[in-house]
Amino acid sequence: MPRAMLDYTKTVLQKVSFDAKLFAKELKKAVSRLLPNEIEELKIWLQHFILDKPELQPTLLLIKHN
Repeated sequence: MPRAMLDYTKTVLQKVSFDAKLFAKELKKAVSRLLPNEIEELKIWLQHFILDKPELQPTLLLIKHN
């Protein structure tokens, strides 16, 4: 069950990736709810996910500050 929240977060972020503001909002929410090791895993996933999405790349700063 511990991975459930992280997997759910990834699913939500994929679904809202069409809107950079909504993506940032959901990412902030996720960072506040996930455990530190899950945030690190999310950070790695996020780096790969936004590689071809230049409009989402600024959101990486939101997770690096935590």
